[in-house]
Amino acid sequence: MRWMTPIVLLIGSNLFMTYAWYGHLKDLKGKAVFIAIVVSWAVAFFEYCLQVPANRIGFQFFSLAQLKIIQEIITMTVFAVFCVVYMKMPLKLDFLWAGLCLLAASYFMFRGFTLPS
Repeated sequence: MRWMTPIVLLIGSNLFMTYAWYGHLKDLKGKAVFIAIVVSWAVAFFEYCLQVPANRIGFQFFSLAQLKIIQEIITMTVFAVFCVVYMKMPLKLDFLWAGLCLLAASYFMFRGFTLPS
């Protein structure tokens, strides 16, 4: 089950990434842009602390294209939850359509793939 490690790390990485990219829109909206940049970069540091090992470990089990598709699926899932839960935005059908497109992309990247034991 070592192949699950990069997926778990990528989920954590995406939590930090999504907050670094968009959290300042809510939490630092009254602050100077410079402050938002510094805070976002500080948060992004933790994203990279998870993302780099995730990709290094993941590349032992998945192709580069498969890693990218996994990351995009995680990104869209985390982003949708972030929008609805943290930013209090309405859930839209667009999230479903984007998810279905990613599902189709994952089909093409993973057809013929068998999970490592």
